[in-house]
Amino acid sequence: VQLQAYGGGLVQAGGSLRLSCASSRSIRSSNTMAWYRQAPGKQRDLVALITTGGNTNYADSVKGRFTISIDNAKNTVYLQMNSLEPEDTAVYYCNADYWGRNFWGHGTQVTVSS
Repeated sequence: VQLQAYGGGLVQAGGSLRLSCASSRSIRSSNTMAWYRQAPGKQRDLVALITTGGNTNYADSVKGRFTISIDNAKNTVYLQMNSLEPEDTAVYYCNADYWGRNFWGHGTQVTVSS
């Protein structure tokens, strides 16, 4: 399984970005799709997760600001990020659980300036 993530960039605080992650396999075959992030010197943390049934889970720090969604026709998972804060600056990674195995995309940098 290959995951291609894109959509990062530089944005001012209060702005928005949308990350996309295209999977080489049907998302319907996955158990979960998720976004993680890793800031310099910190561990990689879960940001948002969605099951194939549509259930979602968010880190407390992004609740109400970020939305994860899936387009099954495009085999793509999105992360809409609104009201961005400098603390959201990190490398964001797409993750997929297929058949109990974890797959990772390359990271995409998100930088929020104050």
